[in-house]
Amino acid sequence: MTVTAPHAPPAAPMTPHPFVVQRALRETDDTFTLELAADRGFEPLAFRPGQFNMLYVFGVGEVPISISGDPATPQTLVHTTRVVGATTRAMGQLKRGDQLGVRGPFGTAWPVEEAEGQDVLFVAGGIGLAPLRPALYRVLARRERYGRVVLLYGARTPDDILFRRELRNWRADFDLEVHVTVDRATREWLMSPTMSIRLPSRSPSFSRKVNPSSSAWVGCSCAPSPALTTNPFTCRARKWGAPEAG
Repeated sequence: MTVTAPHAPPAAPMTPHPFVVQRALRETDDTFTLELAADRGFEPLAFRPGQFNMLYVFGVGEVPISISGDPATPQTLVHTTRVVGATTRAMGQLKRGDQLGVRGPFGTAWPVEEAEGQDVLFVAGGIGLAPLRPALYRVLARRERYGRVVLLYGARTPDDILFRRELRNWRADFDLEVHVTVDRATREWLMSPTMSIRLPSRSPSFSRKVNPSSSAWVGCSCAPSPALTTNPFTCRARKWGAPEAG
């Protein structure tokens, strides 16, 4: 499917800027990532961790999607989303060279600089890892400025885990404690040594595995409410919560 944007530059700041698909990646059965670059004549969009863009598929519609890429490389704009309607379905069919409209960024950001000198906890569930990833990138780029950095990540099944290779690399290369759990485990998952823990998402052992040593934790979360309210560890952290949109 080839989609072409109008050639005229946008007349107003709220008009979508044309971006070109550089790469389309299938993350899971219903989730995909698009890597975008600004079309010729347009500047890359600088952004902060936690912000989102409005993505417009020409002739179909527009949806708000969190940015999931590295703030240090704004020339490559990355969005990860799940197919949930007509617009995201059309977006998932885009290929290298296709165009879509982008306007933004919008929303407030995760205040990662405020956490310097403290331990940082990231809690993500399912697709919630995507909007947290820019904050993780920023913290890991300045790893020496933080204490312990912990990621608690839960998914429905092993096949629903996002950025699996990156999770392994983060743990190996950046002194990031990665703990992954699934609701419905498979035999392969139970026998796999690649992830640090495999426990029910609401098990008290999930928090005991991390065992916080002080109250000076800052929490950053994007997960379903039960994953946050039933976990005593996340309740003890001082939470950033989700950045406000708008």
